Amino acid sequence: MYFLPILYWVVGFNLPAMAQNIYSLDSCKKITLEKNIQLKSSALEVEASQKIKQAAFTRYFPNISALGLTVRFSDPLLKIDMPGGNLPVYNGDPTTLPFATEFAYFPGVSLGMLEDLTTGAITAVQPIFSGGRIINGNRLAHLGTEVSNQKLNLSASEALFKTEEQYWQIVSLTEKLKTIDAYERLLDTLYKDVNTAHKAGLINYNDVLRVSLKQSEMKMNRLQLENGISLATMSLCQHLGIPYDPWMKLSDSVGAFAPPASLYSDPQSAVSQRTEYHLMQKSVEAEKLQSKMKLGEYLPQVGIGAGAFTYGMDNDWKGDWNNELMAFGTVTIPLSDWWEGSYRIKEQKLKEEIAQNNADYTATLLQLQIEKTWTDLQESWQRIALAEEAIEQARENLKITSDNFHAGIIGISDVLEAQAILQTTLDQLTDARCGYRVKMAEYLKVTGRSQE
Repeated sequence: MYFLPILYWVVGFNLPAMAQNIYSLDSCKKITLEKNIQLKSSALEVEASQKIKQAAFTRYFPNISALGLTVRFSDPLLKIDMPGGNLPVYNGDPTTLPFATEFAYFPGVSLGMLEDLTTGAITAVQPIFSGGRIINGNRLAHLGTEVSNQKLNLSASEALFKTEEQYWQIVSLTEKLKTIDAYERLLDTLYKDVNTAHKAGLINYNDVLRVSLKQSEMKMNRLQLENGISLATMSLCQHLGIPYDPWMKLSDSVGAFAPPASLYSDPQSAVSQRTEYHLMQKSVEAEKLQSKMKLGEYLPQVGIGAGAFTYGMDNDWKGDWNNELMAFGTVTIPLSDWWEGSYRIKEQKLKEEIAQNNADYTATLLQLQIEKTWTDLQESWQRIALAEEAIEQARENLKITSDNFHAGIIGISDVLEAQAILQTTLDQLTDARCGYRVKMAEYLKVTGRSQE
Protein backbone atom coordinates (compact mmCIF):
# COMPACT_ATOMS: atom_id res chain seq x y z
CA MET A 1 0.00 0.00 0.00
CA TYR A 2 2.83 2.39 0.72
CA PHE A 3 4.99 1.77 -2.33
CA LEU A 4 2.58 3.61 -4.71
CA PRO A 5 2.91 7.04 -3.03
CA ILE A 6 6.64 6.53 -2.79
CA LEU A 7 6.81 5.58 -6.50
CA TYR A 8 4.69 8.63 -7.41
CA TRP A 9 6.99 10.87 -5.38
CA VAL A 10 10.09 9.44 -7.07
CA VAL A 11 8.63 9.76 -10.58
CA GLY A 12 7.27 13.25 -9.88
CA PHE A 13 10.60 14.37 -8.48
CA ASN A 14 12.36 13.27 -11.66
CA LEU A 15 9.86 14.74 -14.12
CA PRO A 16 11.71 18.08 -14.52
CA ALA A 17 14.96 16.25 -15.12
CA MET A 18 13.30 14.02 -17.72
CA ALA A 19 11.73 17.03 -19.45
CA GLN A 20 14.87 19.12 -19.63
CA ASN A 21 15.78 20.44 -23.07
CA ILE A 22 19.50 20.76 -23.65
CA TYR A 23 20.76 23.68 -25.72
CA SER A 24 24.34 24.15 -26.81
CA LEU A 25 25.74 27.51 -27.85
CA ASP A 26 25.93 26.34 -31.47
CA SER A 27 22.31 25.20 -31.47
CA CYS A 28 21.21 28.54 -30.01
CA LYS A 29 23.08 30.38 -32.77
CA LYS A 30 21.44 28.19 -35.40
CA ILE A 31 17.99 28.89 -33.94
CA THR A 32 18.80 32.61 -33.93
CA LEU A 33 19.54 32.60 -37.64
CA GLU A 34 16.35 30.67 -38.37
CA LYS A 35 13.78 32.27 -36.06
CA ASN A 36 14.97 35.63 -34.75
CA ILE A 37 12.26 38.20 -35.50
CA GLN A 38 14.65 41.00 -36.40
CA LEU A 39 16.51 38.77 -38.86
CA LYS A 40 13.20 37.82 -40.47
CA SER A 41 12.43 41.51 -40.95
CA SER A 42 15.87 42.09 -42.44
CA ALA A 43 15.31 39.19 -44.84
CA LEU A 44 12.03 40.80 -45.93
CA GLU A 45 13.90 44.04 -46.60
CA VAL A 46 16.26 42.11 -48.88
CA GLU A 47 13.28 40.68 -50.73
CA ALA A 48 11.75 44.16 -51.05
CA SER A 49 14.99 45.54 -52.51
CA GLN A 50 14.98 42.73 -55.09
CA LYS A 51 11.48 43.77 -56.16
CA ILE A 52 12.71 47.34 -56.59
CA LYS A 53 15.54 46.02 -58.76
CA GLN A 54 13.10 44.05 -60.90
CA ALA A 55 10.88 47.13 -61.23
CA ALA A 56 13.83 49.26 -62.36
CA PHE A 57 14.70 46.69 -65.04
CA THR A 58 11.30 47.21 -66.72
CA ARG A 59 12.42 50.75 -67.65
CA TYR A 60 14.50 49.23 -70.48
CA PHE A 61 11.33 48.13 -72.29
CA PRO A 62 8.80 50.22 -74.29
CA ASN A 63 6.18 52.19 -72.44
CA ILE A 64 2.82 51.03 -73.78
CA SER A 65 -0.31 53.05 -73.13
CA ALA A 66 -3.93 53.03 -74.35
CA LEU A 67 -6.36 55.94 -74.60
CA GLY A 68 -10.11 56.10 -75.04
CA LEU A 69 -11.92 59.42 -75.42
CA THR A 70 -15.44 60.54 -76.23
CA VAL A 71 -16.35 64.24 -76.45
CA ARG A 72 -19.55 66.18 -77.01
CA PHE A 73 -19.19 69.91 -77.69
CA SER A 74 -21.78 72.53 -76.81
CA ASP A 75 -21.63 73.80 -80.39
CA PRO A 76 -20.36 72.11 -83.54
CA LEU A 77 -16.74 72.91 -84.24
CA LEU A 78 -17.49 73.39 -87.96
CA LYS A 79 -20.46 75.55 -88.97
CA ILE A 80 -21.59 76.35 -92.56
CA ASP A 81 -24.30 78.95 -93.23
CA MET A 82 -25.66 79.20 -96.82
CA PRO A 83 -28.02 82.14 -97.42
CA GLY A 84 -31.19 81.64 -99.47
CA GLY A 85 -32.05 83.23 -102.83
CA ASN A 86 -32.91 82.64 -106.53
CA LEU A 87 -30.67 80.14 -108.24
CA PRO A 88 -30.39 79.96 -112.05
CA VAL A 89 -31.84 76.88 -113.70
CA TYR A 90 -29.19 74.94 -115.56
CA ASN A 91 -30.22 73.71 -119.03
CA GLY A 92 -27.10 71.75 -119.78
CA ASP A 93 -25.25 74.53 -121.54
CA PRO A 94 -22.83 76.27 -119.18
CA THR A 95 -22.60 79.32 -121.45
CA THR A 96 -26.21 80.18 -120.77
CA LEU A 97 -25.80 80.35 -116.94
CA PRO A 98 -24.85 84.08 -116.85
CA PHE A 99 -27.88 84.84 -119.01
CA ALA A 100 -30.38 82.55 -117.34
CA THR A 101 -34.02 83.61 -117.63
CA GLU A 102 -35.43 81.00 -115.31
CA PHE A 103 -34.70 80.78 -111.59
CA ALA A 104 -35.47 78.45 -108.66
CA TYR A 105 -35.81 79.72 -105.15
CA PHE A 106 -33.28 78.33 -102.53
CA PRO A 107 -34.44 78.96 -98.97
CA GLY A 108 -30.93 78.75 -97.40
CA VAL A 109 -29.44 76.22 -94.94
CA SER A 110 -27.17 76.07 -91.88
CA LEU A 111 -24.92 72.98 -91.35
CA GLY A 112 -22.99 71.94 -88.20
CA MET A 113 -20.24 69.27 -88.04
CA LEU A 114 -17.92 67.79 -85.39
CA GLU A 115 -20.36 68.05 -82.53
CA ASP A 116 -19.46 64.54 -81.25
CA LEU A 117 -16.05 62.84 -81.38
CA THR A 118 -15.04 59.36 -80.19
CA THR A 119 -11.50 58.09 -80.51
CA GLY A 120 -9.24 55.32 -79.19
CA ALA A 121 -5.51 54.91 -79.48
CA ILE A 122 -2.66 52.68 -78.37
CA THR A 123 0.99 53.75 -78.45
CA ALA A 124 4.37 52.20 -77.60
CA VAL A 125 7.36 54.43 -76.89
CA GLN A 126 10.87 52.97 -76.67
CA PRO A 127 13.40 55.17 -74.85
CA ILE A 128 16.63 55.50 -76.81
CA PHE A 129 18.50 57.94 -74.61
CA SER A 130 17.34 59.28 -71.25
CA GLY A 131 20.47 60.97 -69.99
CA GLY A 132 21.69 57.72 -68.46
CA ARG A 133 18.90 57.68 -65.88
CA ILE A 134 17.63 54.23 -66.81
CA ILE A 135 21.09 52.64 -66.65
CA ASN A 136 22.06 54.46 -63.47
CA GLY A 137 18.65 53.79 -61.94
CA ASN A 138 19.21 50.07 -62.45
CA ARG A 139 22.66 50.38 -60.96
CA LEU A 140 21.16 52.11 -57.94
CA ALA A 141 18.57 49.36 -57.58
CA HIS A 142 21.29 46.70 -57.79
CA LEU A 143 23.28 48.64 -55.20
CA GLY A 144 20.17 48.69 -53.01
CA THR A 145 20.03 44.89 -53.00
CA GLU A 146 23.71 44.74 -52.05
CA VAL A 147 23.12 47.19 -49.20
CA SER A 148 20.12 45.17 -47.98
CA ASN A 149 22.21 41.99 -47.97
CA GLN A 150 24.98 43.79 -46.08
CA LYS A 151 22.45 45.02 -43.53
CA LEU A 152 21.16 41.47 -43.17
CA ASN A 153 24.71 40.30 -42.48
CA LEU A 154 25.13 43.10 -39.93
CA SER A 155 21.86 42.18 -38.22
CA ALA A 156 22.93 38.53 -38.13
CA SER A 157 26.28 39.47 -36.57
CA GLU A 158 24.58 41.59 -33.91
CA ALA A 159 21.97 38.90 -33.22
CA LEU A 160 24.61 36.15 -32.86
CA PHE A 161 26.63 38.31 -30.49
CA LYS A 162 23.57 39.00 -28.36
CA THR A 163 22.82 35.27 -28.33
CA GLU A 164 26.29 34.52 -27.01
CA GLU A 165 26.09 37.35 -24.49
CA GLN A 166 22.79 36.11 -23.06
CA TYR A 167 23.93 32.49 -23.20
CA TRP A 168 26.99 33.15 -21.05
CA GLN A 169 24.95 35.28 -18.68
CA ILE A 170 22.76 32.28 -17.90
CA VAL A 171 25.83 30.05 -17.59
CA SER A 172 27.33 32.56 -15.15
CA LEU A 173 24.18 32.61 -13.01
CA THR A 174 24.02 28.81 -13.07
CA GLU A 175 27.65 28.55 -11.94
CA LYS A 176 26.94 30.98 -9.11
CA LEU A 177 24.05 28.76 -8.08
CA LYS A 178 26.53 25.90 -7.78
CA THR A 179 28.72 28.13 -5.63
CA ILE A 180 25.77 28.76 -3.33
CA ASP A 181 25.19 24.99 -3.14
CA ALA A 182 28.78 24.49 -1.98
CA TYR A 183 28.54 27.42 0.42
CA GLU A 184 25.32 26.04 1.93
CA ARG A 185 27.02 22.68 2.51
CA LEU A 186 29.83 24.47 4.31
CA LEU A 187 27.28 26.34 6.43
CA ASP A 188 25.41 23.11 7.22
CA THR A 189 28.63 21.50 8.39
CA LEU A 190 29.55 24.60 10.37
CA TYR A 191 26.10 24.73 11.95
CA LYS A 192 26.48 21.16 13.18
CA ASP A 193 29.89 21.98 14.63
CA VAL A 194 28.80 25.14 16.44
CA ASN A 195 25.61 23.50 17.68
CA THR A 196 27.62 20.62 19.12
CA ALA A 197 30.09 23.08 20.66
CA HIS A 198 27.19 25.06 22.16
CA LYS A 199 25.68 21.97 23.70
CA ALA A 200 29.08 21.17 25.16
CA GLY A 201 29.20 24.65 26.65
CA LEU A 202 32.21 25.70 24.61
CA ILE A 203 30.61 28.66 22.80
CA ASN A 204 27.66 30.99 23.24
CA TYR A 205 24.30 30.49 21.57
CA ASN A 206 24.93 33.78 19.77
CA ASP A 207 27.43 31.99 17.52
CA VAL A 208 24.78 29.44 16.57
CA LEU A 209 22.41 32.27 15.65
CA ARG A 210 25.05 33.90 13.45
CA VAL A 211 25.43 30.72 11.39
CA SER A 212 21.66 30.30 11.22
CA LEU A 213 21.24 33.87 9.98
CA LYS A 214 23.87 33.23 7.34
CA GLN A 215 21.94 30.16 6.20
CA SER A 216 18.78 32.26 5.86
CA GLU A 217 20.72 34.84 3.88
CA MET A 218 21.92 32.13 1.49
CA LYS A 219 18.35 30.92 0.99
CA MET A 220 17.33 34.44 0.00
CA ASN A 221 20.34 34.69 -2.34
CA ARG A 222 19.37 31.36 -3.90
CA LEU A 223 15.81 32.57 -4.48
CA GLN A 224 17.02 35.77 -6.14
CA LEU A 225 19.48 33.83 -8.27
CA GLU A 226 16.86 31.32 -9.42
CA ASN A 227 14.51 34.17 -10.35
CA GLY A 228 17.36 35.81 -12.23
CA ILE A 229 17.99 32.60 -14.19
CA SER A 230 14.29 32.36 -15.08
CA LEU A 231 14.18 35.95 -16.33
CA ALA A 232 17.42 35.51 -18.29
CA THR A 233 16.04 32.32 -19.84
CA MET A 234 12.86 34.15 -20.86
CA SER A 235 14.97 36.88 -22.47
CA LEU A 236 17.06 34.32 -24.35
CA CYS A 237 13.99 32.47 -25.65
CA GLN A 238 12.45 35.77 -26.78
CA HIS A 239 15.65 36.67 -28.59
CA LEU A 240 15.89 33.24 -30.23
CA GLY A 241 12.29 33.53 -31.41
CA ILE A 242 10.99 30.45 -29.58
CA PRO A 243 8.37 30.02 -26.82
CA TYR A 244 9.63 30.22 -23.25
CA ASP A 245 11.08 26.89 -22.16
CA PRO A 246 11.18 26.66 -18.34
CA TRP A 247 13.22 23.45 -18.57
CA MET A 248 15.91 24.92 -20.82
CA LYS A 249 19.39 23.79 -19.81
CA LEU A 250 22.61 25.02 -21.38
CA SER A 251 25.28 22.42 -22.09
CA ASP A 252 28.36 24.62 -22.67
CA SER A 253 30.54 25.44 -19.71
CA VAL A 254 33.29 27.97 -19.12
CA GLY A 255 36.18 25.58 -19.54
CA ALA A 256 39.22 25.94 -21.75
CA PHE A 257 39.93 29.29 -23.35
CA ALA A 258 41.87 30.43 -26.35
CA PRO A 259 44.43 33.04 -25.25
CA PRO A 260 44.08 36.54 -26.75
CA ALA A 261 47.24 36.18 -28.82
CA SER A 262 45.62 33.42 -30.91
CA LEU A 263 42.74 35.75 -31.83
CA TYR A 264 44.69 38.91 -32.70
CA SER A 265 43.96 40.66 -35.98
CA ASP A 266 45.65 43.76 -37.34
CA PRO A 267 43.24 46.69 -36.80
CA GLN A 268 43.83 48.36 -40.16
CA SER A 269 43.26 45.18 -42.17
CA ALA A 270 40.36 44.17 -39.90
CA VAL A 271 38.50 47.39 -40.69
CA SER A 272 38.15 46.36 -44.33
CA GLN A 273 36.39 43.18 -43.16
CA ARG A 274 33.70 45.08 -41.26
CA THR A 275 30.20 45.20 -42.70
CA GLU A 276 29.86 48.78 -41.49
CA TYR A 277 32.87 49.75 -43.59
CA HIS A 278 31.37 48.18 -46.71
CA LEU A 279 28.05 49.93 -46.07
CA MET A 280 29.79 53.31 -45.92
CA GLN A 281 31.57 52.57 -49.19
CA LYS A 282 28.23 51.68 -50.72
CA SER A 283 26.81 55.01 -49.55
CA VAL A 284 29.64 56.82 -51.38
CA GLU A 285 28.91 54.79 -54.51
CA ALA A 286 25.20 55.58 -54.20
CA GLU A 287 25.86 59.32 -54.02
CA LYS A 288 27.97 59.12 -57.17
CA LEU A 289 25.13 57.38 -58.99
CA GLN A 290 22.73 60.00 -57.68
CA SER A 291 24.98 62.66 -59.21
CA LYS A 292 24.76 60.92 -62.58
CA MET A 293 21.00 60.67 -62.19
CA LYS A 294 20.77 64.37 -61.41
CA LEU A 295 22.87 65.23 -64.47
CA GLY A 296 20.64 63.03 -66.61
CA GLU A 297 17.60 65.13 -65.69
CA TYR A 298 19.04 68.03 -67.68
CA LEU A 299 20.21 66.09 -70.76
CA PRO A 300 18.12 65.53 -73.93
CA GLN A 301 15.60 62.68 -73.86
CA VAL A 302 15.22 60.70 -77.11
CA GLY A 303 12.64 58.06 -77.91
CA ILE A 304 10.87 56.41 -80.82
CA GLY A 305 7.36 55.08 -80.93
CA ALA A 306 4.55 53.57 -82.92
CA GLY A 307 0.82 53.52 -82.47
CA ALA A 308 -2.59 52.99 -83.92
CA PHE A 309 -5.77 54.98 -83.44
CA THR A 310 -9.36 54.99 -84.58
CA TYR A 311 -12.05 57.63 -84.46
CA GLY A 312 -15.66 58.27 -85.29
CA MET A 313 -17.53 61.57 -85.52
CA ASP A 314 -21.07 62.81 -84.99
CA ASN A 315 -22.47 59.61 -83.44
CA ASP A 316 -21.53 57.60 -86.48
CA TRP A 317 -21.54 54.44 -84.40
CA LYS A 318 -22.88 52.25 -87.18
CA GLY A 319 -20.86 53.80 -89.91
CA ASP A 320 -17.27 53.24 -90.91
CA TRP A 321 -14.64 54.18 -88.38
CA ASN A 322 -11.41 55.78 -89.48
CA ASN A 323 -8.34 53.64 -88.59
CA GLU A 324 -4.81 54.99 -88.80
CA LEU A 325 -1.26 53.84 -88.03
CA MET A 326 1.57 56.14 -87.01
CA ALA A 327 5.29 56.15 -86.22
CA PHE A 328 7.01 58.99 -84.47
CA GLY A 329 10.17 60.12 -82.71
CA THR A 330 10.50 62.41 -79.70
CA VAL A 331 13.32 64.64 -78.59
CA THR A 332 12.97 66.64 -75.37
CA ILE A 333 15.62 69.22 -74.56
CA PRO A 334 15.33 71.10 -71.25
CA LEU A 335 16.50 74.65 -71.83
CA SER A 336 15.43 76.92 -69.00
CA ASP A 337 16.10 74.20 -66.36
CA TRP A 338 19.86 74.34 -66.89
CA TRP A 339 20.25 77.42 -64.71
CA GLU A 340 18.66 75.67 -61.73
CA GLY A 341 20.22 72.36 -62.73
CA SER A 342 23.77 73.70 -62.50
CA TYR A 343 23.22 74.39 -58.79
CA ARG A 344 21.49 71.07 -58.21
CA ILE A 345 24.42 69.21 -59.74
CA LYS A 346 26.91 71.13 -57.59
CA GLU A 347 24.79 70.32 -54.53
CA GLN A 348 24.93 66.62 -55.37
CA LYS A 349 28.71 66.79 -55.82
CA LEU A 350 28.97 68.23 -52.30
CA LYS A 351 26.90 65.31 -51.01
CA GLU A 352 29.46 62.99 -52.61
CA GLU A 353 32.22 64.66 -50.62
CA ILE A 354 30.17 64.46 -47.42
CA ALA A 355 29.59 60.73 -47.95
CA GLN A 356 33.30 60.15 -48.55
CA ASN A 357 34.22 62.14 -45.42
CA ASN A 358 31.71 60.12 -43.38
CA ALA A 359 33.18 56.89 -44.74
CA ASP A 360 36.72 57.94 -43.81
CA TYR A 361 35.62 59.05 -40.34
CA THR A 362 33.72 55.81 -39.78
CA ALA A 363 36.84 53.83 -40.73
CA THR A 364 38.84 55.61 -38.01
CA LEU A 365 36.07 54.95 -35.46
CA LEU A 366 35.97 51.28 -36.40
CA GLN A 367 39.71 51.00 -35.97
CA LEU A 368 39.47 52.68 -32.56
CA GLN A 369 36.70 50.27 -31.58
CA ILE A 370 38.86 47.30 -32.57
CA GLU A 371 41.78 48.64 -30.51
CA LYS A 372 39.57 49.14 -27.46
CA THR A 373 37.96 45.71 -27.75
CA TRP A 374 41.42 44.14 -28.00
CA THR A 375 42.46 45.94 -24.80
CA ASP A 376 39.27 44.79 -23.06
CA LEU A 377 39.94 41.21 -24.19
CA GLN A 378 43.45 41.25 -22.72
CA GLU A 379 42.18 42.78 -19.50
CA SER A 380 39.46 40.13 -19.26
CA TRP A 381 42.11 37.42 -19.71
CA GLN A 382 44.18 38.89 -16.90
CA ARG A 383 41.12 39.01 -14.64
CA ILE A 384 40.83 35.21 -14.93
CA ALA A 385 44.41 34.72 -13.73
CA LEU A 386 43.92 37.16 -10.86
CA ALA A 387 40.64 35.51 -9.85
CA GLU A 388 42.23 32.03 -9.86
CA GLU A 389 45.04 33.32 -7.67
CA ALA A 390 42.53 34.94 -5.30
CA ILE A 391 40.62 31.65 -4.98
CA GLU A 392 43.76 29.79 -3.90
CA GLN A 393 44.40 32.45 -1.29
CA ALA A 394 40.76 32.39 -0.11
CA ARG A 395 40.78 28.60 0.25
CA GLU A 396 44.00 28.70 2.24
CA ASN A 397 42.57 31.47 4.39
CA LEU A 398 39.41 29.42 5.06
CA LYS A 399 41.45 26.37 5.99
CA ILE A 400 43.62 28.29 8.45
CA THR A 401 40.59 30.11 9.89
CA SER A 402 38.65 26.86 10.33
CA ASP A 403 41.62 25.21 12.06
CA ASN A 404 42.00 28.18 14.42
CA PHE A 405 38.26 28.11 15.17
CA HIS A 406 38.35 24.44 16.11
CA ALA A 407 41.42 25.16 18.22
CA GLY A 408 39.45 27.84 20.05
CA ILE A 409 41.75 30.66 18.98
CA ILE A 410 39.18 32.72 16.97
CA GLY A 411 35.42 33.11 16.92
CA ILE A 412 32.75 32.05 14.47
CA SER A 413 32.61 35.50 12.83
CA ASP A 414 36.06 34.98 11.35
CA VAL A 415 35.00 31.65 9.84
CA LEU A 416 31.86 33.15 8.33
CA GLU A 417 33.91 35.98 6.88
CA ALA A 418 36.44 33.55 5.40
CA GLN A 419 33.64 31.54 3.80
CA ALA A 420 32.07 34.70 2.37
CA ILE A 421 35.43 35.72 0.90
CA LEU A 422 35.74 32.34 -0.81
CA GLN A 423 32.24 32.59 -2.26
CA THR A 424 33.00 36.09 -3.54
CA THR A 425 36.21 34.97 -5.23
CA LEU A 426 34.45 31.99 -6.82
CA ASP A 427 31.77 34.30 -8.21
CA GLN A 428 34.46 36.66 -9.47
CA LEU A 429 36.15 33.79 -11.31
CA THR A 430 32.82 32.82 -12.88
CA ASP A 431 32.23 36.41 -13.97
CA ALA A 432 35.77 36.65 -15.35
CA ARG A 433 35.47 33.43 -17.36
CA CYS A 434 32.03 34.21 -18.79
CA GLY A 435 33.08 37.80 -19.39
CA TYR A 436 36.08 36.57 -21.35
CA ARG A 437 33.87 34.42 -23.56
CA VAL A 438 31.68 37.46 -24.26
CA LYS A 439 34.76 39.59 -25.03
CA MET A 440 36.01 36.88 -27.36
CA ALA A 441 32.72 36.99 -29.26
CA GLU A 442 32.80 40.78 -29.36
CA TYR A 443 36.37 40.85 -30.66
CA LEU A 444 35.51 38.39 -33.41
CA LYS A 445 32.53 40.55 -34.32
CA VAL A 446 34.41 43.85 -34.47
CA THR A 447 37.20 42.28 -36.55
CA GLY A 448 34.66 41.06 -39.12
CA ARG A 449 34.98 37.35 -38.43
CA SER A 450 32.13 34.88 -38.46
CA GLN A 451 30.58 33.89 -35.13
CA GLU A 452 28.60 30.94 -36.45
